[in-house]
Amino acid sequence: MKPLFFRRIHKWVGLILGIQFLIWTISGTAMALIDHEQVSGGHAAPAPEVQPLPNSGSGWAKALHSIGGAQITAAALRPLLDRNVFEVATPGGVRLFDAASGDPIVIDGNLVRRIAEAAYDGQPKVVRVVPLAELTLAVRTHQLPIWRVDFADERNSSFYVSGSTGKLLERRNDSWRAWDFFWMLHNMDYANRTSFNHPLIVTIAFGTIWLALTGFYLLFKASWRREARWLRDGQQGRRP
Repeated sequence: MKPLFFRRIHKWVGLILGIQFLIWTISGTAMALIDHEQVSGGHAAPAPEVQPLPNSGSGWAKALHSIGGAQITAAALRPLLDRNVFEVATPGGVRLFDAASGDPIVIDGNLVRRIAEAAYDGQPKVVRVVPLAELTLAVRTHQLPIWRVDFADERNSSFYVSGSTGKLLERRNDSWRAWDFFWMLHNMDYANRTSFNHPLIVTIAFGTIWLALTGFYLLFKASWRREARWLRDGQQGRRP
């Protein structure tokens, strides 16, 4: 193949990759400039300590009775707002029980609102509490059921609470949404924004390798007569 062929293809591939390199530069700079603490939603509350399960007690016994003969795959005693709860996992899902009475706990809108308000740093003003019908980008790594709690603040904060465990899953705001947009541009995963080894970015990587190899090829195939003449004239001009 003639160098002219590689020169033409090299030019267009370089233009396409150059645009992507510019996008990488802009998106990387933007992610570095956005405050990390704002992206994470502010200071997170310390994780509650998991306590050992009791050997006996009316609450635990009643919880076991409610579960019936279902296989328990995991169980923990932990705080939930102003009380302790049993978190029991079975093949059918996770259930919560009041540690004192053993009564089942239902994660409803009122409880979710209280959980989100307790996790909010400042004076919270909740404007909406809604259950999610499907996973969104904000909670793409979690599983339903999930509740979304929107606050009326300057950051447009949204907290996401698990409908199974009552745990706070994510704190999202405008800073995180901007960061996530630039992250999408940076890793080129325009669907889920999670993968960095998908076919598109692999193709760009091989395109970059091809661009470098053809660049070296054109470098050695190019005529150096003009440069040699310039160097010769320059050396002659410096002679006394």
